[in-house]
Amino acid sequence: MDRLLKTEESLRKNGFDADAFESADACVAELLRKIPVDATVAFGGSMTLKEMGLYELMKEKGYDVKWHWADKEDNLLKKVQERKVYITSSNAITEDGKLVNMDGNANRVASMLFGHEDVYVICGENKIVENLDAAFERIRKVAGPMNAKRLHVNTPCVHTGVCSDCDSPDRICNAETILHKKPGMTNVHIMILKGTFGY
Repeated sequence: MDRLLKTEESLRKNGFDADAFESADACVAELLRKIPVDATVAFGGSMTLKEMGLYELMKEKGYDVKWHWADKEDNLLKKVQERKVYITSSNAITEDGKLVNMDGNANRVASMLFGHEDVYVICGENKIVENLDAAFERIRKVAGPMNAKRLHVNTPCVHTGVCSDCDSPDRICNAETILHKKPGMTNVHIMILKGTFGY
C-alpha cells in the first residue's frame, strides 16, 4: 500500500479525521469548505502554513485569523487559546497513525491537545516516518536543528545539525508530546499533502 494512504488509514483507525491531498490547492479548498468564514481562527508556528500562504489567503477571504508570526499583540499566545479553530503542523507522523511533536514554549502542542473546538494539522508527506523511534530521530536531525537555525538561537544543534539534548538557555526542545489517539474532547483533522512542505 502507498505510504501516504497507509498513514491516512492508520490515523483514521486512531480516531482522527484524516485525508490525503494531491496538492496544496486541493487541501486549501477543502479547508475553506470545512471552516465557516465567521469562525475565529488561530495559527500555530509552522513553515508549512507559511509556504502555503494560508494566513494571507484566509485574511483575504474575510476570516478572523490570528498568528503570532504575523500579528503583533500583547499576550497573543494566550489569546489564541480562546479561538474556535486552530491550524498548525506536526514534526512527525508515524505510519501507524501517531502525531509526534517537540515545542519550545509548549503553546503549539498545548493547542493541539485541548481547548479548541477543531484542530487542523497540515503536513507534507515528508513528515511521515515508520515509527516512534524514527519520529524522534526526525525531530533530532531535521525539525529541531532547522527550526533553531530559523530562529537564530544559540544552541549546539545550529552548528552540528544534530540535537544533543542541550542545556542552552536558547533551547527550543522543551515539551514533547505524542498523540496516540484523538483526544476525547477535540476534533483533530489531519491533512497530508503529497510532496515536501516545511521541516
